[in-house]
Amino acid sequence: MADQLLSGWGRATWSAAHIERPASTDEAVEVAGSGVSFIARGLGRSYGDQATNAGATVVDMTDLNSPVPAPDETGRIVVPAGLSIDELLHRIVPWGWFVPVTPGTRHVTIGGAIAADVHGKNHHRDGTFCEHLDEVVLALPDGSTVRCSPDEDAALFWATAGGLGLTGIIVEATIRLHAIETSRIVVDTTRFDTLDALLDAMVEADRTAPSSVAWIDLVTAAGRRSVLTTGRFAGVDDLPKRQQASPLSYAPRPRLAAPRWVPNGLLRHSTVRAFNEAWFRAAPKQRQGQLQSIARYYHPLDGVTGWNRIYGPQGFVQWQMVVPDGAEDTLRHCVDALADAPTPCFLAVLKRFGPANPGPLSFPLQGWTLAADMPAMSPGLAVLLDQLDQRVAEAGGRIYLAKDARLDPEMVPIMYPRLDEWRAVRRRVDPEGLLRSDMARRLGL
Repeated sequence: MADQLLSGWGRATWSAAHIERPASTDEAVEVAGSGVSFIARGLGRSYGDQATNAGATVVDMTDLNSPVPAPDETGRIVVPAGLSIDELLHRIVPWGWFVPVTPGTRHVTIGGAIAADVHGKNHHRDGTFCEHLDEVVLALPDGSTVRCSPDEDAALFWATAGGLGLTGIIVEATIRLHAIETSRIVVDTTRFDTLDALLDAMVEADRTAPSSVAWIDLVTAAGRRSVLTTGRFAGVDDLPKRQQASPLSYAPRPRLAAPRWVPNGLLRHSTVRAFNEAWFRAAPKQRQGQLQSIARYYHPLDGVTGWNRIYGPQGFVQWQMVVPDGAEDTLRHCVDALADAPTPCFLAVLKRFGPANPGPLSFPLQGWTLAADMPAMSPGLAVLLDQLDQRVAEAGGRIYLAKDARLDPEMVPIMYPRLDEWRAVRRRVDPEGLLRSDMARRLGL
């Protein structure tokens, strides 16, 4: 098979690799043990070069998605790594179950969710995806399989959580699901005119709301206006009578599709400012108890197919950082610097994190996380983000490696002080260094 050109979701960097598509665990094990350099890939939703491997092999896991049985009475379910969260939700929501943690898109595989140790709007309550796993099965470069869990080879388990696919091919996982009565979310929405008012409200929301997220306007200078939404799963009694007959109905579908081709330069300050104005005005000053679907609340961008194309052929980068509680001045500095930059931030999202888990490369730690999308080739962007990386590191924070496309490799051990611990586990399972990716080479992992 001819090499295929691949990119991450940001479409800013590309490389060609040989593609293998195993349809079973046995086939995945065979590929892993073939003696070639390889990295697993799911649905390609990592933003950068995490799942590309120039001149070597990329293992496309999306065919490893066999149907799964219903979970047991406790919500425990065994799923193949190539199954997407979207496919899983279609199966489990009508049964009265939901994934314990979901990222902002449902179009990510289970293996990808583990490799990135994804978080969602509920981290302050429920932690990361990997904190709800009973077991993970890996295919190793020596052609063997190994099971690991928080209790069995915990070092390998936690190195795999957020380990960017560099500890083996994830082929199977056992997840503890959450029980739900309905497929609707009770949502409260509040607008704020200043950043400080938003931060105070988000700290308060930690105490009462199971999930929360804020959109911040990084183009309009005055006050750094924002919209905060908090949510909880509705009970049957929260539904209007007409919905109570089918409380677990679930049929999400995209509402729009981005054009196949968009010119570079479309996202100028004028266009982003107009979008932000419309977004802010569309949100109520305060509204409580609105019922929303799972898709609308948890996966709003999935409503636009191919939304990454709006940045044009040069693509975009997403810069996501976390700083601990007490580093609000650093957060304010980052917000102001991004807002004052010549590069317009089309989308900026702020969330709260709870305590970190034992994963050496897992991203979240207790505090504030800010994510911002920007056109990749914007003038001065690289210098700005390098400066912000330094400021974040000085505050005890770090950058999300699963979304990174340009971090200075010297920053990685500063931001992730347990990097050597992770490397030791990686050498144990892959002594010849066959598990590689473009990111692994770029950052010297």
